[in-house]
Amino acid sequence: MSLLEALRVAFGALRTNLLRSLLTMLGIIIGVAAVITMVTLGTGAQRQIDAQIESLGSNLLVVFPGAGRDRGVRTAAGTRIRLTEADAKALKREIPDIVAAAPTMRGQAQIVYGNTNWSTIVQGIDGDYLTARNWTISAGRDLEPREIRTGAKVILLGATVEEALFGESRALGQMVRVGTVPFEVVGVLGAKGQTMMGGDQDDTVMMPLAAARTRVLGQQQAVADAVGVILVSVREPHLMSSVALQIAEVLRQRHRIQGGDDPFTVQNMSEMVETRAEANRVFNLLLAAVASVSLLVGGIGIMNIMLVSVTERTREIGLRRAVGARASDILAQFLVEAVLLCSLGGGIGILVALALTLGIAGLTDFPVALDGAVVALAVLFSATIGVLFGYYPARRAARQDPIVALRHE
Repeated sequence: MSLLEALRVAFGALRTNLLRSLLTMLGIIIGVAAVITMVTLGTGAQRQIDAQIESLGSNLLVVFPGAGRDRGVRTAAGTRIRLTEADAKALKREIPDIVAAAPTMRGQAQIVYGNTNWSTIVQGIDGDYLTARNWTISAGRDLEPREIRTGAKVILLGATVEEALFGESRALGQMVRVGTVPFEVVGVLGAKGQTMMGGDQDDTVMMPLAAARTRVLGQQQAVADAVGVILVSVREPHLMSSVALQIAEVLRQRHRIQGGDDPFTVQNMSEMVETRAEANRVFNLLLAAVASVSLLVGGIGIMNIMLVSVTERTREIGLRRAVGARASDILAQFLVEAVLLCSLGGGIGILVALALTLGIAGLTDFPVALDGAVVALAVLFSATIGVLFGYYPARRAARQDPIVALRHE
């Protein structure tokens, strides 16, 4: 029997019991749809995490001032020591593996242009900040060293702020007010997107540290050269743990900390993102286990229905053998039928998966990444299930005695 003839007979058998065939395929449909949907959403989530790692900066460590204790009561962060610009310079000078050490402070302020205003995050930065955050300038220029040193009234706009204040107009060279202080727009930052917590990184303006400290963020922060945090960019990812220990040692020496808890915290941002990625991988494994169970149940269902089909068609088998069909022809006929059943189930499962992923992407803006290789693998896997679970019923049909089969009622 040729393959085309086997396919024609298989299609006829499935069409004769259409509802039963659809119900038999249900396990395969659910399994394949679950696998493709899981992999598509998982890959999309992983790409989103990779983009978030990239947006944080190059191998970024964040140094926060820690909390102290007063008579056993834990006080607010920064009450025991204050991080300073001099600390940042010392870290970069004394630790060779640090590419950039950027002291920064931040606060909230109103920015006004003409009759338009916008409440945004104001950040005081120095020349290392954009390097540490791996942030680019999309228009204009970066802050110059002289401007940073003198606290000049110049400003960089985030993409969200530029859109809110200027729309389609040109922002470069325009004067805006931050609070009550006029600043000149000298650059527009490249878009970064959202943080891991959903915050908009582009809803910000940046200015020289001295200008932020003395002109915008208020006198309560105008204490020497104090800063809120120090962002540290490390040369290579595998050096981050070692550099974090060196940072702690340098700051202990500079602030004369003897024993006890460190009054500062060094946070590895890549570790935070990796923790989230690991949780996502565990979730995907659970989904894969559920999908595997569905495929196994579908395979068992196909074996069961094929055994029923062999019993129902015993007389047909006897007739085919009587007119010259070989045992291998009967085996091929029922095996092709099982594979066809699973392949059709896999095809329907793919359509269901596409509908699910596109629906999820449309309703929630969740990133999806459909991989053609995964779709092909799902179809191949479903066909393999057809072979594995269809072989025994097909072999049983092929081994029937023609005379006994003809006598079957």
